[in-house]
Amino acid sequence: MPPPSLIILISLFSVLYLSSSQPPPLPRTLIDCGATANSTINGLQWIPDTGYITSGTSKNLTIPVLDRTLSTVRSFPLQNNLHRKFCYVVRVFRGAKYMIRSTYFYGGINGNDPLPVFDQIVDGTLWSVVNTTGDYSDGMASYYEGVFLARGKTMSFCIAANSYTESDPFISALEFVILGNSLYNSTDFKQVGLSLVARHSFGRNEVIRYPDDQFDRVWEPFGEPVIPPSKNVSVSGIWNLPPSKIFQTEFPMGRSSLRELRWPPVPLPNSMYYIALYFADDHNSSTGGSRMIDVSINGVPYYKNLSLTPAGAAVFASKWPLSGPTTVALSPASGSSVDPLINGGEVFELIALGERTLTRDVIVLEALKSSLQNVPLDWYGDPCMPLQYSWTGITCSEGPRIRVVTLNLTGMGLSGSLPPSIARLTALADIWLGNNTLSGSIPDLSSLKMLETLHLEDNRFTGEIPLSLGNIKGLRELFLQNNNLTGQIPNNLLKPGLNLRTSGNQFLAPPPS
Repeated sequence: MPPPSLIILISLFSVLYLSSSQPPPLPRTLIDCGATANSTINGLQWIPDTGYITSGTSKNLTIPVLDRTLSTVRSFPLQNNLHRKFCYVVRVFRGAKYMIRSTYFYGGINGNDPLPVFDQIVDGTLWSVVNTTGDYSDGMASYYEGVFLARGKTMSFCIAANSYTESDPFISALEFVILGNSLYNSTDFKQVGLSLVARHSFGRNEVIRYPDDQFDRVWEPFGEPVIPPSKNVSVSGIWNLPPSKIFQTEFPMGRSSLRELRWPPVPLPNSMYYIALYFADDHNSSTGGSRMIDVSINGVPYYKNLSLTPAGAAVFASKWPLSGPTTVALSPASGSSVDPLINGGEVFELIALGERTLTRDVIVLEALKSSLQNVPLDWYGDPCMPLQYSWTGITCSEGPRIRVVTLNLTGMGLSGSLPPSIARLTALADIWLGNNTLSGSIPDLSSLKMLETLHLEDNRFTGEIPLSLGNIKGLRELFLQNNNLTGQIPNNLLKPGLNLRTSGNQFLAPPPS
């Protein structure tokens, strides 16, 4: 079997003195969920979440925490909300790559109820299941990190209760950080997102974050601390811009001819992964020899004759299959007399992006939402996707073009009016809006060629029945009873095959004979 496709970048960078100046933060939105005031933590500005979400309840934890962003959460009611999503909507720069990180610390907010297990969704794509049980039992918060492309002017991040959820879902913090163009740039972000599996600084005993990593990526320690003589290196030539600190420590790989490292430290599901490994050797010539290594993953050659120099190197694969335990093997290349080493590594699972609701339908639904009052709380994020979490009252088609086919908001306590743009939902087969307090005139719906049922009964619609309704050939049911309609009933509605109900209105005269 040939080795998997491998995209290699060898980045060389000159030996420079490490600047002590703090890198300026890039555009970022740091949301302290449930908080009521701004705060500054480690030089970064956090803001309350009230401007990004309209549902859920702010709660204060009653146990002490080390990180202030963990002291509050936003909680979402499970009761009557199974398979409903609650969405944060954040303004972004279209076409930019964003690191999205969600953080969860339970803190006993649901009393004696079990910790909730639930889903998290980005722009209609099911990202992952959130299960904080293991971390919380160890007294730790859980965080999930991914990289996604902003395909519009806003991005949505949603929490959703699934069939395994037993108590109210929640979230502690949410971050959107723009990444530089060069980061992870071999990935086709129009097709996939990246979900972090592991990111480690080898041979280090502390976490590396901002300001050492300008994007505030979390580099966790791995292995026993090993601090070689001082290194002066620059990382400006490596596309993923790892922080210089990861090259100040290393993980030397023993004395045998083949050195194996069980990394990432957890078994992986069968999937495709992005892998990046980082190396730098500030080699002292007095020890003699050069450091050249061969790298393999689970016995498959990853890179051969990699020369480790003070300039450093990054080797990455954008699509590599992994399953179960993973072993990274480093061995001296032919002719090399110096033991291998490794400084850092990242692994992401590739997340196939789901389809999205047709943009035209989204625009119409947003206009409808603006024209109505008391719309369902889950009318945020993508209207149709994921299909199991479509908006309340919305049914959508499947396939490559996701369209809205049913609008059923019967008895939802809605008020307001129907915008004329509703006629642009041209895949609609059923509109059921009865038993609300909708008012205004009935718009021209003749462009809805697929429409079969139109239920507007028990509302407060005024004006005349549009003559154009009689031009919808497939219309089988037209329920208009108990409104404030006037004028005459159009003659073209009095035809076989149409169930027409008009009682309880104020028509001036019976329909023409």
